[in-house]
Order: sequence, then C-alpha cells, then structure tokens
Amino acid sequence: MCGVIGIIGPENNTESNQVPHYAALEAYQAMLTLQHRGQDAAGILSFDNSCSMFFSEKDLGLVSSVFEQSAIENMTGNMAIGHTRYATNGGNNRRDVQPMVMGAPFGLGMVHNGNLLNHFSLAKKLTHDMKRQLLSANDLEVLLHFWSHYLLDGEGVKEDSFSFDNIKKAAKSIFDTVNGGYAVIGLIAGEGMVAFRDPKGIRPLSIGRLKLEDGGYKYCLCSETVAMNYLGYEYMRSVAPGEVIFIDLQGKLHSAILTEPDAKAAPCMFEWVYFSAAESVVEDKSVYTARLDLGNQLAKKAKILIDNGKIDVDVVMPVPDTSRTSAISIADYLDLPYREGLIKNRYVQRSFILNTQEKREKAVELKLSPIRSEIEGKNILLVDDSVVRGTTSKRIISLLMRNGAKHVTLGITCPPLRYACYYGIDFPNGEELIANERTIEEISDWVGADRLIYLDETDLKQAIGKEDMCMACLNNEYPTDIKEASEFAAKRKITKDNDNISFLGEIRKCAS
Repeated sequence: MCGVIGIIGPENNTESNQVPHYAALEAYQAMLTLQHRGQDAAGILSFDNSCSMFFSEKDLGLVSSVFEQSAIENMTGNMAIGHTRYATNGGNNRRDVQPMVMGAPFGLGMVHNGNLLNHFSLAKKLTHDMKRQLLSANDLEVLLHFWSHYLLDGEGVKEDSFSFDNIKKAAKSIFDTVNGGYAVIGLIAGEGMVAFRDPKGIRPLSIGRLKLEDGGYKYCLCSETVAMNYLGYEYMRSVAPGEVIFIDLQGKLHSAILTEPDAKAAPCMFEWVYFSAAESVVEDKSVYTARLDLGNQLAKKAKILIDNGKIDVDVVMPVPDTSRTSAISIADYLDLPYREGLIKNRYVQRSFILNTQEKREKAVELKLSPIRSEIEGKNILLVDDSVVRGTTSKRIISLLMRNGAKHVTLGITCPPLRYACYYGIDFPNGEELIANERTIEEISDWVGADRLIYLDETDLKQAIGKEDMCMACLNNEYPTDIKEASEFAAKRKITKDNDNISFLGEIRKCAS
C-alpha cells in the first residue's frame, strides 16, 4: 500500500499567481497528506516540455526529510508525479524507490500503488524472452517495461500517429497481462499524463480538477481525496476499475473503461477499516462515516453481551488513531464515557506498516503513553480497527493491565484477518496472522483480553455500504487468479528476512 499523486496543468497556463514549478510543488504538498500510506521512502518526478527534460528527486525516508526547497524549485514543468512508499515488494533500499523513468518511447515515468501478483513470471519473460535487463526488485519496473512495449506495439509509434487509441490499446494489453491490484499514474514526455486502475479496482484512485481563470482546468489524480482537498481541487469521482485516463498538454481529458459492462469491482475493504485518512472519500463513501457505522455495528454486539452480563464496561477507549472514530460512536450508542487512556507519540511510524517484526515491536513501545488516572480500576472496552499479527494488541493490553486496568474487553471493527493479501498489504503469508487457524477464544487468550468481539462480514458490508469488495483476507475468496501466490509469498519472505538482518545489524552497530 502506497500513496500516489499526479498533477498536470495546461502548458499555456499564465495565471499570475503560478510559478513554473507548481506541479512538483503541489505534488510535494499532497504527499505530506499521504504520508500515512507509506513511510519507507518518497519521490517526485516532473517533466518540463519547454526544455524536454525530466527532473527527479527520491530517497529513503519521510517526505519532509527527502526533499529540500531547492530541489523542489529545480523540478520545473507543468506535470509531476509523486509517491510515498510502503514496501510490499522489493527491498527497503534506494534502487526500489519510485517514481521510475525510462527513455523510450518518448520518455516515460511512472508510480503505482499495489502489487503485481505475477511479478516474477513477468520479470522472467522480460529478461529471458525480451532481453531487457531489470535494475531493481520493484514490480513497478516490470510494469513500466511492459507499458513501454505495448505503447510501441512491438514496432514503434511515430510522432504523428500518437493518439488516445495508442493509450487504450496499451492499457488493455496491460490489463490482459498483469495480474494483481494496481493504481498507476504515469508521464509521457511531450504528450501528457496517463492513469489506469486494475480491472477489479482493488487499489484506490480518484480524480479532481481545479478551474483556471482562462476557463481551462488543472487535474489531480491521487490515492485519496484528502490530497486534492488540501490543494483546493474539486473531487470529480473515483477512477473506475479497468479505466484508463489520458490528459494531454492542452488540458484535455480523455477516458475509457476497458472492462466488460457487467464486470464486478472488488475495492479493498481495508481502505475504509484502516488505511485511508478519515477525511478521505473512497469509492464515493466517506471513510469517517464508514468508521462511525463500523462502530455502531460493534456497539450492537457489545450491548448484547453487556445486557446478558457477559462483560462489564465502565469506559470506551480507542487505540489511537484510526479507531478513534468508531470508539466515539460506540460510546454514544452504549451511553458510556469515552476516554483517551493512551496518548500517541506522533513522531513514531504506524507500527502495522513497518516491514519487520522487530521494528513493529519497538514502535509499539515508543508510540503509546498511558494515562493512569483514566485506566486504573476501570473495566475497559478497548477499540481497535484490526488485529493483524497480534503483537500490538498483546502489548497494549499488557500496558493497560500494568497501569491498573481491572478488565479489558477488546472490540475490533473488522472480522478476523485469516488469509494472506497479495494486492498491496504486507501479509502475503497467512501463517503470520494471529487469526489464521485460531478460534476467537484462542486469539483472546493469546493477546490477554478478557473477551474479544469481532464484526462479521455482514456487519462490514452494512457499515461500508457495499456488497462487492475484496475481502479475501477474511474469507479466502480472491478476486483474481492466485496460482503464483506461493512463489510471491516465498520471495517476499526472503526479502523481508534480509531487511530484518540489516535492521538487526544496525541495532548491534549502534549498541557497540
């Protein structure tokens, strides 16, 4: 799961309050609002048609630490793409940082959010059959090579023959070749910006626009609407599953949906449950509203247990920050006090998206500080959005008990995560999941809760308001072919193990 952003304005933009590098600057500003989607690395690529040059800056680290003002000012041009990285494929090193760029045809740059499930077979085809040398372990590079191949159609596109039909043909070939969940934004030097979304719409992508004084428009494509809202763009809609969009240098938008009319979409349910910012809209559904409704569904289950004397609750307490919205609605529904018993250190990364178990455990110790006066002697209904590997929940409950909690009931605004995800969330091995082949009682015992309350799939659908979603991690029903899943999971484990060895080496080096 990553954050992607694309900004393009008409080449002849003459607004007095605009400077030549506005696209890269806006991409940078938008990436600050998408930081929660990936904290491993960040990058921006712009193209300046006046000098026919790409400008790029990228590195490991947070957005604010990767870019300096002088770098942004030197990235001129009316179109730019940006990326915040959460590594779910490839290594945690600079060679795998996005955006990526290549010189032919025209000059192409690209960012994407998601995973190519058939990454390794496609990489083998590129190297063995097409004689292309890969320079990274990132599946975006594979996607970029196939995009360039299909755009050339194996023969070459003459300058005077370039058209949206070329774009549609290339995108359709990508959809027929690439298996997985992906939302892509790309630059085509001298032509414009392209974007497309996988045929199931697993990964999110939205489009917005900003009207200029001359009546034209600038456009913004991004993972979450929080980015375009911050920049002042008007939200138009979600990019449809299997849709390709092309915006030319004159600001004209072209679009086509290349899937069958009756094709079922499968957007990832985890966007509403956990990943997206509360102020975003995903698939025209407010994330904040969805989380309020998830809380109401959980509150109904808790009330039955309270009325039957199965649990005793004095206060409702969230695990900050994602579950706060649901906890508020639970407290309202149950007519119980809402209390903040855990204060989050905002300078520590989201523990779930860290790429090794050691990093996650260290982050839990640093990121939450208890307020003993709100914990001691209380029967607490602790609310969280999910239990993934269980380590975070176990440590938080232990923290509450050490600070005097009487009893802790853990309420989860999601069903149990029992199966692997291959589409951009980093648990491709189901065995890593605490709910894999365990009962709810066994999970409750392991994390140290007096009782554990989960939602079920019906609750989830009612709260989000959608029947068709990707819930494979809940029910083992994958929206795409997964015959290459075993290889994908095995190679991802090797990469993560290598990253873990590097991390431990750094710890030992610091200790010595």
